[in-house]
Amino acid sequence: MGRWLQSNQLDVPQPANLPGSTGPPAPYVVVGDEGFALSSQLMWPFPRRGLDAKRHTFNYRLSRARRFVECAFVIFTHKWRVFLSPIQLAPQNVNVVIKACVVLHNYVRTYEATPDEDAQIESLPSGSDTIQLGRSGLAGLRVRELFADYFLSPIGSFPSHQ
Repeated sequence: MGRWLQSNQLDVPQPANLPGSTGPPAPYVVVGDEGFALSSQLMWPFPRRGLDAKRHTFNYRLSRARRFVECAFVIFTHKWRVFLSPIQLAPQNVNVVIKACVVLHNYVRTYEATPDEDAQIESLPSGSDTIQLGRSGLAGLRVRELFADYFLSPIGSFPSHQ
């Protein structure tokens, strides 16, 4: 996936303005951690040392996004046990299995979901919030600053967390 992302083979939408913003268009990004290189397509948090309000807010919002992804993956793996270990198939067949599971998962969530399932998402434990210094690209730094500025602006902030 990383190679496809870097070589623009994932059919990611073109950059667009953030909601309510007239600033420069922001690219669609994958939320990751410092195990991957920061780029204009992959965001990870600022190092924890010496965070100002803008960087703290960015890290908080990114952590919330990661938590939803991690919770969704936990639910996904409980429903489709094939994801509990490496899939022993040819790569093209793995893609078919993943796509089939996503379609089935979305169908079940749309037509058979119970209110209890949504409550379980909120109660799942979050992943590690360990932040370390790592590799970063200039484009990634600029995109991260763009999001950080937006999250602190009146149109991009949450009333409950500044």
